[in-house]
Amino acid sequence: MAGGAAVVAALAVLPLFAIEVPGILPGPTYTPGSLQLLALCFAMAAAALSYHLLLGAAGLLSFGHALSFGAGVYGLAVILGHLGLPLVPAALLALALACMLALAVGSISLRVGGIPFAMVTLAFAQAGSVLVRRNPGGATGGDEGLSLATGNLPDALVGVVNTRNLYWLALVVLVLVYAVVLWIQSSRAGHVAEAVRENELRVRVLGLAPFAPKLLAFTVGGALASVAGMVYLLLQSGAVPRSVSTDLTITLLVMVVLGGVGSRWGAIVGGMVYTLLDQRLAALAASPAVKELPPVLRIPLSEPLFILGTLFILVVMFMPGGLAGAAARVRARRRGGAPALEPAERLEKVLEDA
Repeated sequence: MAGGAAVVAALAVLPLFAIEVPGILPGPTYTPGSLQLLALCFAMAAAALSYHLLLGAAGLLSFGHALSFGAGVYGLAVILGHLGLPLVPAALLALALACMLALAVGSISLRVGGIPFAMVTLAFAQAGSVLVRRNPGGATGGDEGLSLATGNLPDALVGVVNTRNLYWLALVVLVLVYAVVLWIQSSRAGHVAEAVRENELRVRVLGLAPFAPKLLAFTVGGALASVAGMVYLLLQSGAVPRSVSTDLTITLLVMVVLGGVGSRWGAIVGGMVYTLLDQRLAALAASPAVKELPPVLRIPLSEPLFILGTLFILVVMFMPGGLAGAAARVRARRRGGAPALEPAERLEKVLEDA
């Protein structure tokens, strides 16, 4: 926790310095382009952390998490544009609606488990995507998306000159999401959810009800995803249908697996690393240096998704546990520590905590 606080403090003062990171940031750290990219990394890391609460903590493989993220994006955009509310009341109303949506979807989807659960959540997400593209009543803008109504936003969050404030807002939201996830996982319900992830049948035999903890994780994860979606809307100055698509859920899944399933810090690092690679590889693909390479190198390097897919395959094959697992193994070797607990031992531990 002390190390995490130091990292947050360093990130908080980063916009005050002119630090250049060639190949990663488009310019010095105080420039709007770099701050915009870092703020986007924070927003996607918060979204990945919310997905960690489902997959890493409760073992729920959802293919519809983008529905909650898109509910935050489109909910805030529609409320600002059509109701004319200020930012804070609009955000609270959008959050309340997103919580009710996550609660309703979770109450239905959690009646089944495993692959059927994943398919039901996928069906809900697809329904949300179709609804957004159909543009009911002209509310969502259809395929063209919906622009952000900046007239109802504070002046401190509007314009390129205020990108630093958006950066700090995204960082604060990431810290708050982490605190909520930590609180949920440290609670009794969180311990039961982790026990359900390890062996649901054994939890039932012990007389514990697994439905309520799983529903809590699903609802809170959806609410946190909607908050990340609101920050994403402010950064992008508009809502687009991709924020409700299944592709976004797959992206969040890749972020969590890349960072390490079951690790909070892994989800954050995975979200930031994936977003940085996704943004900077696109710039690399369009650079003159790549265009001058032979076709055998130019063709794969000009496709960012090909590089990201290859990286994901390598991580899954050679780095079980993702980046967090690799870091834990390095620390264990240096300290000569004990090996990781077996699944049965982990189950015993979480049941004792519960």
